[in-house]
Amino acid sequence: MTSPRRLLGILVAGCLLALGLPTAPATATGTATGTATAKPTVVLVHGAFADASGFNDMITLLQRAGFPVIAPANPLRDVAGDAAYISSVLDTIPGPIILAGHSYGGIVITNAARGHDNVKALVYLGAFAPDQGESALQLAGRFPGSKLGEALLPRHYPLPDGTMDGVDGYITADKFREVFAADLPAAKTRQMAATQRPGSVTGLSDGSGAPAWKTIPSWYLIPTRDNVIPPAAQRFMAGRAGSKVREIDSSHVVMTSHPAAATAVVLSAYAATR
Repeated sequence: MTSPRRLLGILVAGCLLALGLPTAPATATGTATGTATAKPTVVLVHGAFADASGFNDMITLLQRAGFPVIAPANPLRDVAGDAAYISSVLDTIPGPIILAGHSYGGIVITNAARGHDNVKALVYLGAFAPDQGESALQLAGRFPGSKLGEALLPRHYPLPDGTMDGVDGYITADKFREVFAADLPAAKTRQMAATQRPGSVTGLSDGSGAPAWKTIPSWYLIPTRDNVIPPAAQRFMAGRAGSKVREIDSSHVVMTSHPAAATAVVLSAYAATR
């Protein structure tokens, strides 16, 4: 019987062959065997209620395909600060970059990519792609279908000035699977609910800066059973950004429940921009 990881490898190898890309692993210099050009670094930015481990299967597939990968910890405090941190990570990466974000991570990459000429593509995986001044909460509420608001549990935290004015939003354990990851096993979503990294109300309500998707080509994978960001909202954002769009029958955590499909979108971005 073929193991799930081997099946993922077979799927991504098929994607590589279909795109005419080499399937050899990376050498120590980051280039694929038999090729002269180093592949871009893929930077994966997680959103709220999750962490970078949600990309684990994608990372495995991308590394097997010869891509250097980094999935930094998104601070999840406020848009400007989070984007500045991810931008500082980009500053340390030589050569071309494909920058991908999930959920709130989409707002972060939309801002972090500004000023980085080596970011060749933006990839939105069930993510927000805001225009200037728009927030995550505003975009999620623009179209019907989000179940996030009714599932949030606020927890206050102290700010540097000593006040308790900071507010984090957690998805309650009893609603986590339905809202966030309905197509994953219940045992896994119980773990995810317990280890979730909350989204600050400040970050979710902050307006975005000038969007990088106006100058950088973008790709968009829309999970059609998303209960956090309504698919209609994602179609609106993708159309406005001129993104190359794919849709898939998936919950919000498309990179976790369908890592091969999410990886294929990154590979498409690479094939179009190399």
